[in-house]
Order: sequence, then C-alpha cells, then structure tokens
Amino acid sequence: MLLAPAPVSARPTALLRAGLVCAALAVLLLVLVAAEWGPLMAWDRAVAGTLHRHATADAGLTHVNRLLSDWVWDPWTMRAGLAVAVALLLRRGERLLALWVAATSAAGTAVQQGLKAAVGRERPHWPDPVASASYAAFPSGHALGVTVAFGLVVWLLALHGVRSGVRSAVLAAGVVSALGVGFTRLFLGVHWFSDVVGGWLVGVAVVALSAAAHRRLVLNRPR
Repeated sequence: MLLAPAPVSARPTALLRAGLVCAALAVLLLVLVAAEWGPLMAWDRAVAGTLHRHATADAGLTHVNRLLSDWVWDPWTMRAGLAVAVALLLRRGERLLALWVAATSAAGTAVQQGLKAAVGRERPHWPDPVASASYAAFPSGHALGVTVAFGLVVWLLALHGVRSGVRSAVLAAGVVSALGVGFTRLFLGVHWFSDVVGGWLVGVAVVALSAAAHRRLVLNRPR
C-alpha cells in the first residue's frame, strides 16, 4: 500500500546525472547504428544468427519465448500496469503525480516511435522466421517499455517511503524482466542486440530525467 509521499533517497543531481549519461550513451549507440559501424554490425549479426539457430531447432523454447514476449512483457501489458498505478494515485487524490506518471509513459512511447522513424533500421530477415514484428527495429519497444514501467514503479515506491525490502524486490523483478524481454526479442529473431541495448538506455534516461524534473519542479518548489 502506498504511503504519504516522502523524500526520495537519490539526490536530484544523481538522477539527472544518470539520465544524462544514459541519454548520451543512447545517442552514441544511435550514431553507430545509423553509420552502420562495422564491429557493431558484425556483433549484431553474430548474436542474431546464433540465437536464430537455437530458435528454429527448439520449438518448445520458442513457444515459451513468444508467450513471454507477446503477453507477459508486451508493451501493452506494461501500459496496463501503469494505468493501474495511475488509477490508484487518482483515487488517493494525487492528481499531479498521476499525470506525471502517465506523461512519462507517453513520453517514452513518443521517443521510441520518433527514433524508429528517424533511424528506419530494418529488422533481421530470415528464410525460416519463428516470429514477426512491425515498425522499424531501433530501439526495441519491448525493452524500453519494460524499463520505463518498472522504473516508474520503483520510483513511486521510493517517493512514498515504502520500505527498502519491497523496493529491492520490485527492482530485482524489473531487472529480470528487462533482461528477459531483451532475450526473448533476440531469440525470436525480431531485433538486433543493439536495438535491445538502445531500448534499455532510452528507458532509463526517460525515467531518471522525469524523476529529476519532478524532484526539482514539484517536491522542491516554494510552498
């Protein structure tokens, strides 16, 4: 159960620094992808080829990965979870915070779609695909969505003073989910490795910068 808002443990400068570092790394990765930097492209193809061979050879494991990717860690599942959080905040009368969470989630989706349109990277193509996906490849929307959703939930728990054990458990679940969804997208052959890393970096940047802005503009505003 959420408690009354309490000061978050991370200082605004730490949140801002983390967001800016992840944003800078995401931009660097984007440049390398757009420039089709040889070592990165070779690594992407090697990872994709190895996992695709395993996917075509093990139908059962491929089915499990499709269930996890299409249902458990699907972007719409993440958005539904955040919608529940927003509804709970509204019920508690925390309308500004509810709006902030919804706006952050929407911003993550907007950045994701904007980057996809700007980069226009093609997804892996296989003569024997085990799954399909639409839109451009970079960054991975699944990886970004899971990162933003769990990041916002951990931030909300910290903001409301929920005990550290609960926050640590949710954070651990978020890390496992982010790594897990990244693996499923690679295993199903619908993303390159750099797409997944890009999704993680952009997701962390969005949440960290949003949390830093909330701390500066809302929590620290003159009463």
